[in-house]
Amino acid sequence: MVLAFALAARAQDYAFKVLANKGANEVKSGEAWQPIKTGATLQLSDEIKLSENAYIGLVHKTGKPLELKAPGSIKVADLASRVSGGTSVLNKYTDFILSSNSAEAKKNKLSATGAVQRGESNDIQIMLPENQHSGIYNSAAVISWESHKAEGPYIVTINNMFGEELAQIETPETQLQVELTDPKFAGENAILVSVFSKADPSKKSAEKLIKKLSPAEKERVKVSLGEIMGEVSEQTALNKFILAGFYEENHLFIDAVAAYEEAIKLAPEVPSYKEAYDDFLIRHGMKR
Repeated sequence: MVLAFALAARAQDYAFKVLANKGANEVKSGEAWQPIKTGATLQLSDEIKLSENAYIGLVHKTGKPLELKAPGSIKVADLASRVSGGTSVLNKYTDFILSSNSAEAKKNKLSATGAVQRGESNDIQIMLPENQHSGIYNSAAVISWESHKAEGPYIVTINNMFGEELAQIETPETQLQVELTDPKFAGENAILVSVFSKADPSKKSAEKLIKKLSPAEKERVKVSLGEIMGEVSEQTALNKFILAGFYEENHLFIDAVAAYEEAIKLAPEVPSYKEAYDDFLIRHGMKR
């Protein structure tokens, strides 16, 4: 019982949690060095060592994020001294991210993948959610798709809710960012998006909905987002990753897609973000 209480107290008295990790990084608790793992907790008495070209994304127990890139050793107590200010609500979302990407959550990934593969019959799959989660808070929607049967270039068709064409955009890429403030879309509360191969128009995707939030819904999200923006306003991969968790927990999956894409662009060499993004897409049936 004494040992159990001691371990519980140690777990509650952590200094940082590891949200992302790249490289042969190590942590020393006591005398021994061990590899750092995503999801691990670091104590004030620990020391960490970053390898060359490494990266660690940490979140302090108060909710403050911290990126590390410089190689070498540093005491966790010294890292904690860099953190200022009181406790934020950011931990709510970082805990959500860690639980969503836990070993148990990843076990369920295989069954989810099989379900999507069995139910998906389109040659092109757009990585957008089903209609019940089609709401978007921000003005930019990132539309990505994948296809093993249809070659590019691709034609992205955007219609209004009456089926009238608003835009048709050709691209050799498998991703397109749509600005909903564009005059072609600004007057629409919702749009329908589909993609087909220019070489073979019969190879196409399902039509997906993107719906602007109502003023009341947008205000609710704005208030919640305002509680954490002071901590994640800097343009870092870790902050975008945390924002993706915020959007996912609020069922704003299209906004989460954009945040994940930004995180990966800011730190393309960090596999943690790509893996978490892939898990997110599969978890919500947006990817095979």
